[in-house]
Amino acid sequence: MMSKKSFTLSKIATLCAVALSTSAFAEQAKDKDIERVSVYGQHHKNYITEQADSASKLGITIKETPQSISVVSRALMDDFSLDDINAVLESTPGVTVEQIETDRTYFKARGFDITNFQVDGLGIPQDGGDVHGTLDTSIYDRIEIVRGANGIMTGAGTPAATVNMVLKKPTYTTQASASASVGSWNKNRLEVDVSGALTDNHAMRAVVTKQRSDSYLDRYATDLTLGYIAYEGQLTDSTKVSVNYIRQSKDADSPLWGALPLFYDDGTATDFDVSTSTAADWSYWNNDNEHIFVELEQSLGTSWFIRARYAHMTNEQDSELFYVYGTPSAETGLGLTGYASEYDYKDQQNLYDLYATGDFSLFGQTHNLVFGVSSADMNYQDSSLYDYTTGNGFPAMPPLEDFEGNAPIPTLEDAYNGSKVEADQKSAYASARFKITEPLAILAGGRYTEWDSEGLSYGNSKVNSSEEFIPYIGAVYDFAENYTVYASYTETFAPQSEQDQTGMALDPITGESKELGIKAQLLDGQLFATFAIFDALQDGIALPDTALSTPDNTVYYAAEGINSDGYELELSGRLTDDLSASFSYSHVDIEAGDDVNEGKLVRDYTPEDQVKVALNYQVPVIEGLSFGANYRWQAKTSRVQSNGTIPTVTTQGAYGLLDLVATYQVTERISATFNVNNVTDEKYLHSLYWAQGYYGAPRHYAFSINWQL
Repeated sequence: MMSKKSFTLSKIATLCAVALSTSAFAEQAKDKDIERVSVYGQHHKNYITEQADSASKLGITIKETPQSISVVSRALMDDFSLDDINAVLESTPGVTVEQIETDRTYFKARGFDITNFQVDGLGIPQDGGDVHGTLDTSIYDRIEIVRGANGIMTGAGTPAATVNMVLKKPTYTTQASASASVGSWNKNRLEVDVSGALTDNHAMRAVVTKQRSDSYLDRYATDLTLGYIAYEGQLTDSTKVSVNYIRQSKDADSPLWGALPLFYDDGTATDFDVSTSTAADWSYWNNDNEHIFVELEQSLGTSWFIRARYAHMTNEQDSELFYVYGTPSAETGLGLTGYASEYDYKDQQNLYDLYATGDFSLFGQTHNLVFGVSSADMNYQDSSLYDYTTGNGFPAMPPLEDFEGNAPIPTLEDAYNGSKVEADQKSAYASARFKITEPLAILAGGRYTEWDSEGLSYGNSKVNSSEEFIPYIGAVYDFAENYTVYASYTETFAPQSEQDQTGMALDPITGESKELGIKAQLLDGQLFATFAIFDALQDGIALPDTALSTPDNTVYYAAEGINSDGYELELSGRLTDDLSASFSYSHVDIEAGDDVNEGKLVRDYTPEDQVKVALNYQVPVIEGLSFGANYRWQAKTSRVQSNGTIPTVTTQGAYGLLDLVATYQVTERISATFNVNNVTDEKYLHSLYWAQGYYGAPRHYAFSINWQL
């Protein structure tokens, strides 16, 4: 690992200068025709997509990339009404959606939190992996998921995965569509999507989504409004500009803050009705997001271009919440305590990315190169104002089965706390794909990153300064016309601000990711298959040192971390002219150091095995009629907690969820869709990620009418 003193921004400039000199080889490629890669899955009823830019920015296909990549196409999202990012990632191989509350979710892959999210390949740095509210998917063309570490493209992160949400783009042919749906619990949703040319060189697209819904949970209701405007203009024959604007608001009434207790005082498991909620009738949690993206692309010859990108993001939350905790009596159901809090949050991020990419010829082969610099400055403020006067103790709180949300209205005058944090990340990166022989290609690259943060969060210092170099090496070998084997190695880092006994911030959490796999295109290229074996490690996790800590000062040390290994199998595409499918099976084994108790919990509450299947069958004898099935199964999970001096184990047995859909093309432009979710009415806990949990939705329905110009 490099010393912190040895890394300066001058080295970033040196790296870019060296990479830029290599671009001289591009002159040899000027006469080369640009290879255009077909992108399947952009048309309805096919679940295969070959292109994904999240892993390299080199413009290579998934088959040419030495990592596991899944792409959830627009067709799959439309078929099964995957209207938010939670629903999309629930259908993604190897990903676990830990929905701990109604409006806060964590995502995991290969045993680690997913902290790397992107929009159109532009990274969104995150301090943690939780997403507040939900991200609606009506504005996205596809969702790309690169499993394993992806530090060369993202900077700080974990060996889990990178989620890239690719926005819908303007079209130069006029197109319009609308969808109106109604469903269980008074769910009403409307989507409108219009695109077309303004002139020969300028086009725009607009998407508007409105959704209101009650819930199977007592008192819970949501109101979502989303607007998206995209502009693209060809300023000259070689210069293109695009601007994208997103505004989303989601207001939630009576949301869960925390969830249900998992066991009674005698150690037996609780078993509430699926509708049970601890939310107060006055509580709310409103999330507002405003994002703007600007991109300028300049072509250089026939195979090179420079791209400059900027994004400004603002996320705000406003909430008054009610939290219930404790261990209820097995006989009476009494014994729970509640308190209220007003929570306000605002963060702003400015993201910059400048890179050049293209081809060059050397030794009779064509190679690919990308190099660039990026920067992200972030700041956030939040405040928590608690009410222990009217809320804490709450002696008249009934058993949860009888609770109707009538908690005392809080005064919110006690125990103010909060955060004010600023952080800055600067990086330089370079990556190349060298075609050694016709069947063999080597991918190699690296990323230098500086990370600085300052401020306080709930009394804890967030002061930190880190410098890291992340290497990447991979190889791809085509051993037959449609078969490829690959191997890759890369590393990760995640800054942490916890302090050791000298008062210095601990070194970043470091990690590595190794992967070996095979990819194949079958059935004349209509079916894509991947099998991967992986081994991932994260080390140096901050843990409290109980021997050195005092009531006024917690001292931390870097502990032995978490290791996960396993394998994944994925197939997607068209099996016959009438049947499209997506199938995956994933297995993970997780081990943790003796000191990392949380690591052991990760092993227990992360399912070892998952199966995910999506099918769509177009009935040949009835033109316009199709049926689909979406099935997700996971193995048993558990969580060990302390019940006084007695350890208590909460177990969620293995379960599967089946969703069905039927679509009929009524006319050339109008279709009708009927969805049934959780067909078998399975009762299950959303997550054991926390010491509390709540139940997933029972069987429910939706009916929609879809119109397309």
